[in-house]
Amino acid sequence: MYFFLSFLSFADICYTTVIVPKMLVNFLSEKKTISYAECLAQMYFFLVFGNIDSYLLAAMAIDRCVAICSPFHYVTVMNRRCCVLLLAFPITFSYLHSLLHVLLVNRLTFCASNVIHHFFCDVNPVLKLSCSSTFVNEIVAMTEGLASVMAPFVCIIISYLRILIAVLKIPSAAGKHKAFSTCSSHLTMVILFYGSISYVYLHPLSSYTVKDRIATINYTVLTSMLNPFIYSLRNKDMKRGLQKLVNKIKPQMGRFSTTTNKICGP
Repeated sequence: MYFFLSFLSFADICYTTVIVPKMLVNFLSEKKTISYAECLAQMYFFLVFGNIDSYLLAAMAIDRCVAICSPFHYVTVMNRRCCVLLLAFPITFSYLHSLLHVLLVNRLTFCASNVIHHFFCDVNPVLKLSCSSTFVNEIVAMTEGLASVMAPFVCIIISYLRILIAVLKIPSAAGKHKAFSTCSSHLTMVILFYGSISYVYLHPLSSYTVKDRIATINYTVLTSMLNPFIYSLRNKDMKRGLQKLVNKIKPQMGRFSTTTNKICGP
């Protein structure tokens, strides 16, 4: 789990770095422009790290499934080779998937408005600016794009169904609670991530509205920001470490307060 969490954290940092800095510059600047090449680059890396996030969530679901359903075989099943393969596939697929969509966008002609009604270069808002036909793009998005999103989601659903069946067989209530508690953090992130993605992308291009931009903030910024808190606060080691840190800071704050009183006193 920590192996996948470390790469999920790295992917989240890259994911937000692709979008947030430019978004903040646009908020603070009167000149809100981006070159065509920069727009395609932003779109490419946004799709890359978004897909890596999606497949890492699926890999983590498999990890939890093996840990709960086959705890005695966990070390042999989820060995280093298996973990590397579960990581290598999403990275390779994500780069190829993103390259396909960016190349399809690059073949389009843009001759009318050049104002993107979004806070970054997402595929749908850019397609709406095209003067040429976007039929091929939309077909690819609704077939290959949908398959790339649904494949990890189906994997997560199957993993959790197996976990549910295994947990229901546990006789004690305490055992059931412990098993479910190991999955609560991951399940929270899955609902946030896939819920907002489904809302944004599983409808026709013509119906793209402001509400979709708000939903996009959820899975691009909010989910990445909440990831460390959700996973860390569920971890006993992190809780103990945080408690030790707070206990160290308290005496220092007390000494600082006493020193300040002496300086400010008569």
